[in-house]
Amino acid sequence: MAISSAKLFGIAKSSESMASSSPSPPQTAATLTVSALRKVNYGRRVDYCCSCRFRGVFVNSTARNWAPTSAMVRDGGESVEDRPLVRDSTENSDNEQVADKPPKVQERDFSGTAYVPVYVMLPLGVINMDCELVDPDNLLNHLKILKSVNVDGVMVDCWWGIVERHSPQQYNWSGYKRLFQIVRDLELKLQVVTSFHKCGGNIGDDVHIPLPEWVTLIGQSNPDIFFTDREGRHNPECLSWGIDKERVLRGRTAVEVYFDYMRSFRVEFDEFFEDGVISEIEIGLGPCGELRYPSYPAKHGWKYPGIGEFQCYDRYFLRSLKKAAEMRGHSFWGRGPDNAGSYNSQPHETRFFCDGGDYDSYYGRFFLNWYSQVLVDHGDRILSLANLAFEGTSIAAKISGIHWWYKTASHAAELTAGFYNPCNRDGYTPIAKMLKKHEVALNFTCVELRTLDQHEDFPEALADPEGLVWQVLNAAWDVSIPVASENALPCYDREGYNKILENAKPLNDPDGRHLSAFTYLRLSPVLMENHNFMEFERFVKRMHGEAISDPPSFSE
Repeated sequence: MAISSAKLFGIAKSSESMASSSPSPPQTAATLTVSALRKVNYGRRVDYCCSCRFRGVFVNSTARNWAPTSAMVRDGGESVEDRPLVRDSTENSDNEQVADKPPKVQERDFSGTAYVPVYVMLPLGVINMDCELVDPDNLLNHLKILKSVNVDGVMVDCWWGIVERHSPQQYNWSGYKRLFQIVRDLELKLQVVTSFHKCGGNIGDDVHIPLPEWVTLIGQSNPDIFFTDREGRHNPECLSWGIDKERVLRGRTAVEVYFDYMRSFRVEFDEFFEDGVISEIEIGLGPCGELRYPSYPAKHGWKYPGIGEFQCYDRYFLRSLKKAAEMRGHSFWGRGPDNAGSYNSQPHETRFFCDGGDYDSYYGRFFLNWYSQVLVDHGDRILSLANLAFEGTSIAAKISGIHWWYKTASHAAELTAGFYNPCNRDGYTPIAKMLKKHEVALNFTCVELRTLDQHEDFPEALADPEGLVWQVLNAAWDVSIPVASENALPCYDREGYNKILENAKPLNDPDGRHLSAFTYLRLSPVLMENHNFMEFERFVKRMHGEAISDPPSFSE
C-alpha cells in the first residue's frame, strides 16, 4: 500500500515464523526473499502477500518481527519497499537486549468462549485468466490439511475480469466449478467474493487480473467510466459510481452489469447454494472490493501517510455535483474543493483539511455530505440487487480501515476516501444503517493493528487504528449486524494470533458480542511449515472456543 518510504507493521515473530521441520541448514533473511516464497505450484508465481486481499488498511512493519516483500501491494497496486518476508530464527541472538522486548502479558484462556468460524483465503492464482483451476492436486493436498485441523472453509475471489473476460454476458465459470466441487467433497464451506475490480499490475505484482477486455475497450473511448482525480487522471481499477445508472456499457448500466454477473453466478452454482456449501457472498463495492473511493492510488504517486485526493471529476460525477448544488440553491458550489492539497499532502498543509479549515465551512459540509452520500447510495443500490440475486444467502460488504490522521480534527484521509468522519461527526453509522437495511454483514480489516506501533514509526501520521476499530465495530454492533474480519498481513506467531483473538472475542463485553467469522490471509507454503501450522491449529481451536492441551504461555 505504501511505497518505498513507508514501512509496514506485521505480526509474525521472527523466531517462530521461520521454524521448520526440515533438517536443512537455516537460511538467512537475505535469502528468503519473495522469489523463494512464490514456489507454491499454482501454475505461476503468486505473491501471497499480494494485493488482492490487503484490503484497505495501511499497516507499518518496522519493528517487531516481520518485514514485507518488495511485491506487497493491495488491489490498487500500492507496493512497498524491498524486504524479506520473514526473518530467520538465527537473527535473534542470545545477547539480545531484554529492554527491546515488550512486557510479558498473561495469555488469555478462550476455552468455553463463543465459536467463531475460521476460513482461509485461497491463493490469488488458484484460477488462471482462462478460468482454469491450476494445480488441483497440490490444492487438494493443502485443503485436506486445513480440513484436518477443523478449518470451517475457504474464501475465493471470483474475478469479473476472468469470468466475463471477452464479451458482455458471456460467462466462463468452469475453473470455479471444479474448485467448488473439490471444496464440497471435503465438506468445507465457501466464502465467495464477487470481485468487480482490477487486481495488481504494479511493481513486483505477479498477479495481474484487469477488468474485462470489453470494458477496457469502452474505457479507451470514454475514460470517464473510471474514477478521475482533479488533475484529470483516470484510474481503471474499477468503474466510477457515476455510471451506476448510465447506459454506457454496451447498452447496460454498471448496476445492470453487476446484477447480470451475480444472477449468472447464482444460477450456475445453484447446487452449491442449495446444499449449503456456499455460506457467504461478499459483494465487491469499489477498489480492492471495498466500499470506498480509490483516493490513495500508488500509480498516481501516493505514499503513506498522504491524505489522498477526492475522486469525483469524471463527467458523470461532476454533473451530479452540479445538480446537487443547484438544488441546494448555490450553483457555484457545484465544484470540488480547490484547496485540498494533493495525494501526499498533510492536513495542516491545506486550507481545506487544517484545523478550522474549509471542510467545516458551509460549502465544505455540503460537498462532503454529497461525496459521502454517493458512496452510501452506491452500496445501497448494489446490495439491494445482491439480495435479489442471492436470496436466502448471507451477504457481506467490506469497509477499509483508514486510520492515518484519525487523531486530527478533519480525519482527512477518511474524508477523501468517502467516510465523512471528522471529530464532530460519526461517519460510519450511516454506512452501518445502510448495511442493516439489507441485513448485510460488515467485514473490517484493521483489527490486529496496534496504535502504539504506528506512533513509533510514523508519529507524524497521528494514526489510531484501535480507536477506529472501536468506532466501526460498535457502529455495526449498535445496529445489530454481524461483524467479520481478516488479518491484514500474514501471521504465523502466537502474539499475532492472541491479538486477533482479543478483538474477535472482547473481554467482559456485557452483551457477549464477538466476530461472526474470521478469514485468515492466506494459504501459502510458509503457513504449511510444521511449526507455523502447529500455531495455526492452536489458533483455530481457540477461535472455536476449545480447550488446548498445552498450558497458557506468556507473550514475548
